[in-house]
Amino acid sequence: MADFYKELGVERSASADEIKKAYRKLAAELHPDKNPGNKKAESRFKLVNRANQVLSDPDKRKLYDEFGEDALREGFDADAARAYRSATRGGRVRQPGGGVSLEDLFGGGMPGGAQGGIGDMFGDLFGGRVRRGGPSKGPDIASEVNVDFVSAIRGSELRLRMQDGGEEVKVRIPPGAGDGDRLRVAGHGAPGELGGPPGDLLLTIRVGSHPHFERSGLDLYLNLPVTVAEAYKGAKVRVPTLEGPVTLTVPKHAQSGQVARLKGKGVKRQNNQGDLYVRFDVKLPTKESAGVEKAVETLASAMEGDVREGIEF
Repeated sequence: MADFYKELGVERSASADEIKKAYRKLAAELHPDKNPGNKKAESRFKLVNRANQVLSDPDKRKLYDEFGEDALREGFDADAARAYRSATRGGRVRQPGGGVSLEDLFGGGMPGGAQGGIGDMFGDLFGGRVRRGGPSKGPDIASEVNVDFVSAIRGSELRLRMQDGGEEVKVRIPPGAGDGDRLRVAGHGAPGELGGPPGDLLLTIRVGSHPHFERSGLDLYLNLPVTVAEAYKGAKVRVPTLEGPVTLTVPKHAQSGQVARLKGKGVKRQNNQGDLYVRFDVKLPTKESAGVEKAVETLASAMEGDVREGIEF
């Protein structure tokens, strides 16, 4: 779940003017007109806009500070949420290794001995009343689960368990899962009323970042370092992929930023598969020496014309 304050780079105590200034600065830097084709900047631009929409509205910001993004859902009832929070015991679901945490909805009643319990409160919270007079299915529980970049693409299985006991829940992450995808785990929501079946567990997948690869839809992007010699003469280099390393030809006179496409080496999801786009990143020596200096002078003398000719604002 995004932290809107971190997205804008401000403290939670930031004033309205500080939020406005931070947003304007980031919006100018990340605007698509200034970053054509840059999917990462486009995604960040959308997050920054979303954060500003919430934090620049005093009412929305107040609810966000109290309940997080849950408060932004349609039909959210703040009073019911407060009543539910005070009625529950604060139990958590834990995922081995850290990951997901879910509010414990399994048990508890209204403060002061009031009748109705969790079913009524949860019905109010998400915009609907629980049916009375007969068995009814329990409400669904919504939360998030963290999955690392590679596991989301390859698929994986998670095991969740209530801290206060209860059966283990196995959750299968399908290959190609993306950030924001939702999974339904039947029968693991809140208990039903009057003998009715339990609701379902609704998990929103949050995919972590990778130190080298980026993802946009089913396509992957990799910045691949190459030496000056490899870029000038051309070379065959090793490129890691999901299915193992492959050999890629660096064309003669390759430039930094030049892109090579590896068809079908992206993310596979059901019957669709994306591509891997490799951007060449020509690296220069950082160690100073007379030989390097002479080589640089030779390269400089071989350049024709002004390399920045025609670049204007």
